[in-house]
Amino acid sequence: MKWEKAAPLSLVLVAGVVCIAFALNANAQIHTKTTTTTGKATQQVKVDRAEVVLVAGNDLVLKVEDGTIRHIANVPQTFRATVDGREMGIYDLKVGMILERTTTITTTPKVVTTVQTIKGRVWNVNPPRYVMLALEDGSSQRFEIPDGQKFKVEGQTVDAWGLKPGMIITATKVVEFTATEVEQQRKLTGSMPPAPAMPPADTPILIAK
Repeated sequence: MKWEKAAPLSLVLVAGVVCIAFALNANAQIHTKTTTTTGKATQQVKVDRAEVVLVAGNDLVLKVEDGTIRHIANVPQTFRATVDGREMGIYDLKVGMILERTTTITTTPKVVTTVQTIKGRVWNVNPPRYVMLALEDGSSQRFEIPDGQKFKVEGQTVDAWGLKPGMIITATKVVEFTATEVEQQRKLTGSMPPAPAMPPADTPILIAK
């Protein structure tokens, strides 16, 4: 999963207007709303095949497509493979069977957006360092003001000195990141070994007496 850098915090002045970046105090009274937008999923399918070479109790020996031999010890009782439409456990497998494992990997991109809001009245301002807000629950919090921050109030651009006690400020912090959801599904199927070939019609058959 990959996380991208969160968007900066912005403030909107109800008295006319907007745009200020703040670092929120961790103890502030915050209302949070999170939404998730899901993108188009992609799938990757991988097929692995192997021939059953030996079955001994719960031990299984397979010959994979590249010719290597793989020994799987202590195959669980829950092992199931669908062979020619029939579900089989480890004790049902036969030498010569071809097992096929299909792995489907589904990757789904998502955008998670979290909006945090806080509303308060300017109680005290110490430009250009910080502003104190009286919050809805009766408490107060201090918010740092970034260097050079400008504010638009009633069509005019002002700096931190333009903030006055009594102004109502609603702070909105938008945090957006992308995530990737990966789901993996496996299906095990197989086929019975081919029946032994019948000898040609003109081949004599020896009968022991």
